[in-house]
Amino acid sequence: MNERMNTVGERMQPQQIIQPGDPAGNFSLKDQNDKTFDLFENMGKRTLLSFHPLAWTAFCAGQMKSLEDNMNAFSSLNTVAVGISVDSVPCKKAWAEHLGISGTRLLCDFWPHGTVAQQYGLFRNTNGFSERANVIVNEKQKVVFVKVYPVHSVPDIKEVIAFINDLETT
Repeated sequence: MNERMNTVGERMQPQQIIQPGDPAGNFSLKDQNDKTFDLFENMGKRTLLSFHPLAWTAFCAGQMKSLEDNMNAFSSLNTVAVGISVDSVPCKKAWAEHLGISGTRLLCDFWPHGTVAQQYGLFRNTNGFSERANVIVNEKQKVVFVKVYPVHSVPDIKEVIAFINDLETT
């Protein structure tokens, strides 16, 4: 859990990480191309929210490239995969171009700073960025999978795809 402070520096209730079974809170964020992504506009599809701390870092690059490399697998499973970090639109645009990411939307939780990460209980107040985490939202906007990973790691995308594939067969 993360400790939060209010505007006068008083302790607030610890942030609870969103859990499977919780409703996914809607949000709208700009992507690297300055286009708005709205979670509820994906109703009827699954959505993988792949939170990463910061652009321009090796582990985050590996995580986002794994989304791009598996776009076809996600599409075949009726799943939209997006990356989310606290970086700005110009930063994400340059980073996506640098990495050769053209089909995966990299969302900017820039301002208000980390609002979506906070909404999902994944904001690291002491660092000013999100946890490294994957959250899967089903077609009815319910959270079905949450996993937080060590910051200095690349999540196993095969595990995520296998989980989504198992949803198909159950």
